[in-house]
Amino acid sequence: MAIIVLTSASGSPGVTATALGLTLTWPRPAVLVEADPTGGSGLLAGYFHGEVAHSGGLIDLAVAHREGNLAQSLWSQMVPIPGSNALLLPGVRSHAQARSLTTLWGPLTSALRGLERNGQDVIVDAGRLGPEGAPGPLMMGADLALLTMRTTLPALSGARSWAESLREEFEKIGSLPRLGTLLIGEGQPYGAREVRKVLGLPVVESVPWDTAGASVFSTGANRPRKFDNSGLVRGLRATGAAIQAAIESNRADLEVTKNVGNPA
Repeated sequence: MAIIVLTSASGSPGVTATALGLTLTWPRPAVLVEADPTGGSGLLAGYFHGEVAHSGGLIDLAVAHREGNLAQSLWSQMVPIPGSNALLLPGVRSHAQARSLTTLWGPLTSALRGLERNGQDVIVDAGRLGPEGAPGPLMMGADLALLTMRTTLPALSGARSWAESLREEFEKIGSLPRLGTLLIGEGQPYGAREVRKVLGLPVVESVPWDTAGASVFSTGANRPRKFDNSGLVRGLRATGAAIQAAIESNRADLEVTKNVGNPA
Protein backbone atom coordinates (compact mmCIF):
# COMPACT_ATOMS: atom_id res chain seq x y z
CA MET A 1 0.00 0.00 0.00
CA ALA A 2 1.27 3.47 -0.83
CA ILE A 3 0.21 7.10 -0.37
CA ILE A 4 0.96 9.38 -3.33
CA VAL A 5 0.39 13.13 -3.06
CA LEU A 6 0.07 15.52 -6.01
CA THR A 7 0.39 19.25 -5.44
CA SER A 8 1.25 22.36 -7.45
CA ALA A 9 3.12 25.60 -6.87
CA SER A 10 1.15 27.97 -9.10
CA GLY A 11 -1.21 28.15 -12.03
CA SER A 12 -3.54 25.30 -12.96
CA PRO A 13 -1.36 22.47 -14.24
CA GLY A 14 -4.12 19.87 -13.96
CA VAL A 15 -3.52 18.32 -10.55
CA THR A 16 -7.16 17.29 -10.06
CA ALA A 17 -7.60 15.78 -13.53
CA THR A 18 -4.26 13.98 -13.26
CA ALA A 19 -5.02 12.64 -9.78
CA LEU A 20 -8.37 11.27 -10.97
CA GLY A 21 -6.81 9.89 -14.16
CA LEU A 22 -4.17 8.07 -12.13
CA THR A 23 -6.80 6.71 -9.76
CA LEU A 24 -8.93 5.34 -12.60
CA THR A 25 -5.96 3.76 -14.41
CA TRP A 26 -4.24 2.45 -11.28
CA PRO A 27 -3.52 -1.30 -11.41
CA ARG A 28 -4.96 -1.90 -7.92
CA PRO A 29 -8.02 -0.56 -6.11
CA ALA A 30 -7.34 3.04 -5.10
CA VAL A 31 -8.82 5.78 -2.96
CA LEU A 32 -8.68 9.37 -4.20
CA VAL A 33 -8.57 11.96 -1.41
CA GLU A 34 -9.64 15.54 -2.18
CA ALA A 35 -7.31 17.36 0.21
CA ASP A 36 -7.40 20.74 -1.53
CA PRO A 37 -8.29 23.22 1.26
CA THR A 38 -9.77 25.80 -1.12
CA GLY A 39 -13.10 23.98 -0.92
CA GLY A 40 -15.81 22.95 -3.35
CA SER A 41 -15.35 19.49 -4.83
CA GLY A 42 -14.28 19.88 -8.45
CA LEU A 43 -14.79 16.16 -8.94
CA LEU A 44 -18.34 15.98 -7.64
CA ALA A 45 -19.24 19.03 -9.73
CA GLY A 46 -17.26 17.89 -12.78
CA TYR A 47 -16.69 14.17 -13.24
CA PHE A 48 -19.82 13.30 -11.22
CA HIS A 49 -21.86 15.99 -13.05
CA GLY A 50 -23.22 17.24 -9.73
CA GLU A 51 -25.34 14.10 -9.39
CA VAL A 52 -23.88 13.17 -5.99
CA ALA A 53 -24.56 15.47 -3.06
CA HIS A 54 -21.48 16.97 -1.41
CA SER A 55 -22.04 15.74 2.11
CA GLY A 56 -19.68 14.24 4.64
CA GLY A 57 -16.09 13.71 3.57
CA LEU A 58 -13.14 15.32 5.31
CA ILE A 59 -15.15 17.72 7.47
CA ASP A 60 -17.09 14.83 9.00
CA LEU A 61 -13.81 12.99 9.56
CA ALA A 62 -12.48 16.03 11.44
CA VAL A 63 -15.48 15.75 13.75
CA ALA A 64 -14.98 11.99 14.07
CA HIS A 65 -11.34 12.56 14.97
CA ARG A 66 -12.30 14.91 17.78
CA GLU A 67 -14.67 12.23 19.06
CA GLY A 68 -12.04 9.50 18.79
CA ASN A 69 -13.75 7.65 15.94
CA LEU A 70 -11.59 8.52 12.91
CA ALA A 71 -10.58 5.00 11.83
CA GLN A 72 -14.11 3.66 12.31
CA SER A 73 -15.64 6.51 10.30
CA LEU A 74 -13.24 6.49 7.34
CA TRP A 75 -15.10 4.04 5.12
CA SER A 76 -18.50 5.64 5.61
CA GLN A 77 -17.25 8.93 4.12
CA MET A 78 -16.09 7.44 0.81
CA VAL A 79 -18.06 7.60 -2.43
CA PRO A 80 -17.73 4.97 -5.21
CA ILE A 81 -16.38 6.40 -8.47
CA PRO A 82 -18.69 5.22 -11.28
CA GLY A 83 -17.35 2.62 -13.68
CA SER A 84 -14.40 1.68 -11.50
CA ASN A 85 -13.38 -0.07 -8.31
CA ALA A 86 -12.00 3.21 -6.94
CA LEU A 87 -13.37 5.37 -4.15
CA LEU A 88 -13.45 9.13 -3.55
CA LEU A 89 -13.03 10.81 -0.18
CA PRO A 90 -14.57 14.27 -0.81
CA GLY A 91 -12.91 17.40 0.51
CA VAL A 92 -14.36 20.40 2.29
CA ARG A 93 -17.34 22.23 0.85
CA SER A 94 -15.96 25.69 1.66
CA HIS A 95 -12.54 27.22 2.15
CA ALA A 96 -13.82 28.45 5.52
CA GLN A 97 -13.81 24.83 6.72
CA ALA A 98 -10.12 24.35 5.92
CA ARG A 99 -8.88 25.47 9.33
CA SER A 100 -10.85 22.59 10.86
CA LEU A 101 -8.59 20.16 9.03
CA THR A 102 -5.32 21.36 10.56
CA THR A 103 -5.31 18.74 13.31
CA LEU A 104 -6.78 16.04 11.05
CA TRP A 105 -3.97 15.55 8.53
CA GLY A 106 -1.54 13.64 10.75
CA PRO A 107 -4.09 11.19 12.17
CA LEU A 108 -5.69 10.81 8.73
CA THR A 109 -2.33 9.76 7.31
CA SER A 110 -2.18 6.96 9.88
CA ALA A 111 -5.80 5.98 9.19
CA LEU A 112 -5.14 5.82 5.44
CA ARG A 113 -2.19 3.53 6.15
CA GLY A 114 -4.73 1.16 7.62
CA LEU A 115 -6.18 0.56 4.15
CA GLU A 116 -3.18 -1.64 3.39
CA ARG A 117 -4.95 -4.77 4.60
CA ASN A 118 -7.50 -4.21 1.81
CA GLY A 119 -4.78 -3.88 -0.84
CA GLN A 120 -5.68 -0.27 -1.62
CA ASP A 121 -3.39 2.58 -2.56
CA VAL A 122 -4.17 6.23 -1.83
CA ILE A 123 -3.78 9.11 -4.29
CA VAL A 124 -4.13 12.60 -2.83
CA ASP A 125 -5.09 15.79 -4.66
CA ALA A 126 -3.48 18.35 -2.34
CA GLY A 127 -4.26 21.35 -4.53
CA ARG A 128 -1.94 24.32 -4.51
CA LEU A 129 0.78 24.81 -1.91
CA GLY A 130 0.36 27.56 0.65
CA PRO A 131 -3.32 28.04 1.65
CA GLU A 132 -4.45 27.74 5.26
CA GLY A 133 -5.34 24.16 6.10
CA ALA A 134 -3.04 22.67 3.45
CA PRO A 135 -2.30 18.98 4.08
CA GLY A 136 1.37 19.39 5.03
CA PRO A 137 1.58 16.34 7.37
CA LEU A 138 -0.12 14.17 4.75
CA MET A 139 2.42 15.29 2.16
CA MET A 140 5.38 14.77 4.47
CA GLY A 141 4.11 11.31 5.40
CA ALA A 142 3.54 10.19 1.81
CA ASP A 143 5.51 7.48 0.07
CA LEU A 144 5.91 9.90 -2.81
CA ALA A 145 5.05 13.60 -3.07
CA LEU A 146 4.96 15.04 -6.58
CA LEU A 147 5.23 18.72 -7.41
CA THR A 148 3.01 18.72 -10.49
CA MET A 149 3.71 21.40 -13.08
CA ARG A 150 3.62 22.53 -16.69
CA THR A 151 6.90 23.07 -18.49
CA THR A 152 6.48 26.74 -19.41
CA LEU A 153 8.79 29.46 -18.15
CA PRO A 154 6.14 30.95 -15.78
CA ALA A 155 5.49 27.48 -14.35
CA LEU A 156 9.18 26.81 -13.84
CA SER A 157 9.68 30.23 -12.25
CA GLY A 158 6.71 29.74 -9.91
CA ALA A 159 7.87 26.29 -8.83
CA ARG A 160 11.46 27.21 -8.09
CA SER A 161 11.09 28.71 -4.61
CA TRP A 162 8.56 26.09 -3.54
CA ALA A 163 10.87 23.31 -4.71
CA GLU A 164 13.64 24.77 -2.55
CA SER A 165 11.36 24.92 0.50
CA LEU A 166 10.10 21.39 -0.04
CA ARG A 167 13.63 20.05 -0.46
CA GLU A 168 14.61 21.56 2.87
CA GLU A 169 11.56 20.17 4.67
CA PHE A 170 11.94 16.66 3.27
CA GLU A 171 15.68 16.69 3.91
CA LYS A 172 15.12 17.55 7.59
CA ILE A 173 13.15 14.34 8.11
CA GLY A 174 15.43 12.21 5.94
CA SER A 175 12.80 11.75 3.23
CA LEU A 176 14.26 13.66 0.29
CA PRO A 177 14.01 10.58 -2.01
CA ARG A 178 10.24 10.72 -1.48
CA LEU A 179 9.99 14.07 -3.26
CA GLY A 180 9.89 14.52 -7.02
CA THR A 181 8.19 16.32 -9.88
CA LEU A 182 5.52 15.26 -12.34
CA LEU A 183 5.45 17.14 -15.63
CA ILE A 184 2.27 17.90 -17.57
CA GLY A 185 3.18 18.41 -21.21
CA GLU A 186 6.93 17.97 -21.34
CA GLY A 187 8.77 20.08 -23.89
CA GLN A 188 6.51 23.14 -23.83
CA PRO A 189 9.21 24.31 -24.10
CA TYR A 190 11.35 22.75 -21.34
CA GLY A 191 12.22 19.10 -20.96
CA ALA A 192 12.87 16.92 -17.95
CA ARG A 193 16.59 17.68 -17.92
CA GLU A 194 16.05 21.45 -17.70
CA VAL A 195 13.38 21.09 -15.03
CA ARG A 196 15.57 18.79 -12.95
CA LYS A 197 18.49 21.21 -13.21
CA VAL A 198 16.46 24.26 -12.18
CA LEU A 199 14.44 22.68 -9.37
CA GLY A 200 17.00 20.22 -8.06
CA LEU A 201 14.37 17.48 -7.99
CA PRO A 202 14.05 14.27 -10.00
CA VAL A 203 11.39 14.10 -12.69
CA VAL A 204 9.43 10.92 -12.00
CA GLU A 205 7.44 10.97 -15.25
CA SER A 206 5.67 13.19 -17.77
CA VAL A 207 1.97 13.10 -18.64
CA PRO A 208 1.02 14.17 -22.18
CA TRP A 209 -0.74 17.51 -22.59
CA ASP A 210 -4.20 16.66 -23.94
CA THR A 211 -6.85 19.29 -23.25
CA ALA A 212 -9.74 17.31 -24.74
CA GLY A 213 -8.74 14.10 -22.99
CA ALA A 214 -8.18 15.83 -19.65
CA SER A 215 -11.71 17.28 -19.81
CA VAL A 216 -13.05 13.73 -19.43
CA PHE A 217 -11.54 13.71 -15.94
CA SER A 218 -11.98 17.37 -15.04
CA THR A 219 -15.53 18.05 -16.25
CA GLY A 220 -16.90 14.61 -17.08
CA ALA A 221 -16.89 15.28 -20.83
CA ASN A 222 -17.85 12.47 -23.18
CA ARG A 223 -15.01 10.10 -23.88
CA PRO A 224 -13.57 10.39 -27.39
CA ARG A 225 -13.35 7.29 -29.53
CA LYS A 226 -10.63 4.89 -28.43
CA PHE A 227 -10.06 7.01 -25.34
CA ASP A 228 -8.81 4.05 -23.30
CA ASN A 229 -5.96 3.64 -25.79
CA SER A 230 -5.25 7.35 -26.20
CA GLY A 231 -1.87 8.92 -25.60
CA LEU A 232 -3.18 10.48 -22.37
CA VAL A 233 -4.39 7.21 -20.88
CA ARG A 234 -1.24 5.39 -21.95
CA GLY A 235 0.75 8.22 -20.37
CA LEU A 236 -1.22 7.91 -17.12
CA ARG A 237 -0.56 4.17 -17.00
CA ALA A 238 3.14 4.77 -17.63
CA THR A 239 3.11 7.40 -14.88
CA GLY A 240 1.50 4.94 -12.49
CA ALA A 241 4.20 2.39 -13.27
CA ALA A 242 6.95 4.99 -12.79
CA ILE A 243 5.48 6.07 -9.45
CA GLN A 244 5.34 2.49 -8.21
CA ALA A 245 8.91 1.87 -9.38
CA ALA A 246 10.13 4.98 -7.54
CA ILE A 247 8.38 3.94 -4.34
CA GLU A 248 9.75 0.39 -4.51
CA SER A 249 13.25 1.72 -5.15
CA ASN A 250 13.00 4.01 -2.12
CA ARG A 251 11.79 1.15 0.05
CA ALA A 252 14.59 -1.11 -1.16
CA ASP A 253 17.19 1.58 -0.42
CA LEU A 254 15.70 2.08 3.05
CA GLU A 255 15.90 -1.65 3.74
CA VAL A 256 19.54 -1.73 2.69
CA THR A 257 20.26 1.24 4.97
CA LYS A 258 18.56 -0.54 7.89
CA ASN A 259 20.58 -3.70 7.31
CA VAL A 260 23.84 -1.78 7.10
CA GLY A 261 23.02 0.10 10.30
CA ASN A 262 21.95 -3.05 12.14
CA PRO A 263 24.27 -5.88 11.05
CA ALA A 264 23.30 -9.34 12.22
